[in-house]
Amino acid sequence: MRYVSLALICAAMVCPAAGADKPADWGSMQYLVGDWTGEGGGDPGQGSGSFSFHPDLQGRILVRKNRSEYPATKERAALVHDDLMVVYRDTPESPLRAIYFDNEGHTIRYDVQSPPDGGEIVFVSGPEPSAPRFRLTYTRVDQERMKIKFEIAPPGHPEQFAAYLEASAHRAAK
Repeated sequence: MRYVSLALICAAMVCPAAGADKPADWGSMQYLVGDWTGEGGGDPGQGSGSFSFHPDLQGRILVRKNRSEYPATKERAALVHDDLMVVYRDTPESPLRAIYFDNEGHTIRYDVQSPPDGGEIVFVSGPEPSAPRFRLTYTRVDQERMKIKFEIAPPGHPEQFAAYLEASAHRAAK
């Protein structure tokens, strides 16, 4: 029995699942792939940071890692914000989705709107009556620069988005 189990494990490792060698087509989101440096401001204050979008799991997902730093002010101590977002499809034909986690304990589930021209990529959370709604927008300026806006709509008013953070970013030097 032990040999049968070992043979099944080895076969699973050697024979990939059907279609596993074909990475997802990121289409207009391909522009985001790479390392970025940004700066901007909003409710947390003026800050700087860096983020990256990199394919993982043989191209099946895009992983964004972000780190933002805000210096101390008269009102508060210095602040560091780290987050992780995974962009994925439930099936190859499904629309893009994303799930976000940060060091403050937030988890946000997004639907992703990525038009073919890739000029503006929008992550928007679904409306929930007793929770805020979130929208994160990446607007391409050119191949090396983008603008970023993170907006929040208050509970009960899912379309009344107000800017929380606005930033600009450029590709990091290699």
